[in-house]
Amino acid sequence: MRGTLAIDLGSSTTVVAWQAHGGEATLLPIEPYALAEPPVVPSLLWLAAADSTRPLIGRQVLEAGLATCEGPQLHRDFKRRIGAPDPAAADAALLAPEQAGALLLSRLWQALPHGLEPERLVLTAPVDTYRAYRRWLSGACAALPVAELALVDEPTAAAIGAGLPPGSTVLVVDLGGGTIDLALVRLQGGEGRAAPIAQLLRFAGRDLANGGQSPRTATVLGKAGLAVGGRDIDRWIAAALVSDRSASNALLAAAERLKCTLSDHPEALALWSEPGASGPPPGAELRLSRRQLERLLEERGLIRQLDLLLEQVLAGGRAHGVGPGDIAAVLPVGGASRMPRIRRWLEERCPGIPLRGERPIEAVALGALALTPGLQLKDVLSHGVSLRCWDQRAAAHRWHPLFLPGQGWPTPTALELVLAASRDGQEELELVLGEPCADQRAEVVFEGGLPVLRSRPAGGPTVTAWDHQPGALPLDPPGDRGQDCLRLRFSIDGQGDLLLSGTDLRSAADLPTRRLGPVR
Repeated sequence: MRGTLAIDLGSSTTVVAWQAHGGEATLLPIEPYALAEPPVVPSLLWLAAADSTRPLIGRQVLEAGLATCEGPQLHRDFKRRIGAPDPAAADAALLAPEQAGALLLSRLWQALPHGLEPERLVLTAPVDTYRAYRRWLSGACAALPVAELALVDEPTAAAIGAGLPPGSTVLVVDLGGGTIDLALVRLQGGEGRAAPIAQLLRFAGRDLANGGQSPRTATVLGKAGLAVGGRDIDRWIAAALVSDRSASNALLAAAERLKCTLSDHPEALALWSEPGASGPPPGAELRLSRRQLERLLEERGLIRQLDLLLEQVLAGGRAHGVGPGDIAAVLPVGGASRMPRIRRWLEERCPGIPLRGERPIEAVALGALALTPGLQLKDVLSHGVSLRCWDQRAAAHRWHPLFLPGQGWPTPTALELVLAASRDGQEELELVLGEPCADQRAEVVFEGGLPVLRSRPAGGPTVTAWDHQPGALPLDPPGDRGQDCLRLRFSIDGQGDLLLSGTDLRSAADLPTRRLGPVR
């Protein structure tokens, strides 16, 4: 079965998702490393030695009771140090963060269910360390037998996975196992702009990571973080319930079960057993209520710290002219974001802003799949096509690009433009198409999700009008100056022809589909 594989490498958990051609996106339960529900892999490695050939991965580390050990054999939280390494933390472990991440990726690939044949692998990256993460990823995946390798930034993936449109401004609240990160970001795309898409690092087996292209990520308007996460909450619970002894692996595991249960129920019970005579009796009970947990979060200062982080992020947005009213949605991601007190805090601090947290664990991985083209491309454009428009402000014509070199066809979605009348009583809108001229500078760029070698002049590109133009579009009744008249939709079909359809905004009547001519 062929398709696209997405891996969201997280600080606490890693999500693996799969989508066959024409099928639904699903999470893969990677055995024996993944938990049961949801089927995610804890981002944990245990090595007896640096050259160990049989490391423990994910669930295996938990089952062996090694997840809270402090020795150099345990590797956790390595994802957030890739691209921004902490020398002290790296020196204390057997493997550097980059080595640990590469080992986890390779083991997940080897454990894929039998019969899957990934043609494309897409991974996610923190937006603030995107460049360095991209360089690491190219080397870490060099040996994987996949023809296409792509990368997308996490806020964009989370937003697209939650169903938000391109161009949206979103507040991403990521509460992971080890950190809390808030980011106010503006997605690529929007009116008249190309939608966001994953950036290819490898295509048809060729390495493209060093092509010199600019990162294709969301724009960060404000960001703040705190080195506290879900595991710290587990420690707070353990200390509150069993104050006379240090937190052991078994005690922390019981505390985590209590915390997870309280996300759905007002009361929780967990059984706790310790090996050895000094421990509690087998099956000792630990009880906690949601009210007790919420009081504990207040006492530990978590809510106050969240307030400070949110104010810092919103201040960054105001510096860019973006206020709370401009935020399209709040996206809570990470396991700790499921806690009712956290949800209530978001609702109280962000009133009137939609909370899109239906799938906090898998939203990033599913969004990464959505940002990776799943259609079978027949070819890519080498020249592109532009539409001549009248610029009212400059009182001159200018060329608006419809499809750029590197655009794959057939196109998955149409490009929409709204055309307005430039004078009173205008009876038609001219339709003049052109082809951008060859460039004087060659570079590898990415358009439409595919790499292409094209040149680009130092100034604006020149455009040569088509020899045969499609003719004007009649306006009935005539339009008035500045009045939006037609919404046009441009696409490229399977024969490489430019198609035009649209709607008259005044009458809501559909325009007949027209075949405008071949593009190249």
